[in-house]
Amino acid sequence: MTKTVAKKAAAKKAVPAKTAKAAKEAAAKKAPAKKAPAKAAKTAQTAKVAKTTPVRPAKPAKPESHLSMVRRARRINRELADVYPYAHPELDFRNPFELLVATVLSAQTTDLRVNQTTPALFAAYPTPEDLAAADPEAVEQLIRPTGFFRAKTKSIMGLAAALRDDFGGNVPGRLEDLVKLPGVGRKTANVVLGNAFGVPGITVDTHFGRLVRRWKWTDEEDPVKVEAVVAEIFPKSEWTMLSHRVVFHGRRICHARKPACGACPIAPLCPAYGEGETDPEKARKLLKYEKGGFPGQRLSPPPDYPGLPAPPLAAG
Repeated sequence: MTKTVAKKAAAKKAVPAKTAKAAKEAAAKKAPAKKAPAKAAKTAQTAKVAKTTPVRPAKPAKPESHLSMVRRARRINRELADVYPYAHPELDFRNPFELLVATVLSAQTTDLRVNQTTPALFAAYPTPEDLAAADPEAVEQLIRPTGFFRAKTKSIMGLAAALRDDFGGNVPGRLEDLVKLPGVGRKTANVVLGNAFGVPGITVDTHFGRLVRRWKWTDEEDPVKVEAVVAEIFPKSEWTMLSHRVVFHGRRICHARKPACGACPIAPLCPAYGEGETDPEKARKLLKYEKGGFPGQRLSPPPDYPGLPAPPLAAG
């Protein structure tokens, strides 16, 4: 009997120990559940801090090599050729003389205003001989809408006289001859050579210079130096059309004050992306000329021009 009683007593003592162990294990299993709210609170607090902490700017990219820049520049030219297959000089002209005079008049004004002004001028003075013999005051009145009309009158009458006296009334087809004419610099000479004589040339106007600097082709400001740098990047056969494409893009999309970045077809290739409006809808409202559904600058555009002709001066 004593043995039996002892066994029962031992069994009774063993039960609480087993129960205590089970309780401990159960408590351990429940522990994560109790700590979960604290962990969730910590996560929420971390997220809140992350939201209010300024995002650090990305590390600057590795400087672009000259070879990479040349490849990117040539790709931009190819893309622009697809966007503006109809790119052309935006001055109305029927012969080299008209283009020469119109280009001189385009300084410090728009091609549109020149195109609205030259029909009357060329109707009155169709040849260099006619313009050279004109009454200066009459010429001034005709070209007054282009601005700086007294200085421009002196230039176009002077170049007309030089064409009459030195070149038999014909516009020369060499840059070294053209730049000797009054009011004619390299930009004007290249416009005439490229578009009236088919001689490749790079036209560095304000649009061209602004864009090539935005695209990091060069940081030069002097037009002659810009021309030299760009001439090294592209084959000579591309020079004239490259000039038209870049100027077209600068006038229509990549504006000086507020580029339409969000509507720009070459945005992925542009290191200056983000300087202008990046929202696509807002950017589309910034588009000009045919890209924005408005008239272009020429009263008599080429047949393949997809936009609307500009209105004459009386309707402008």
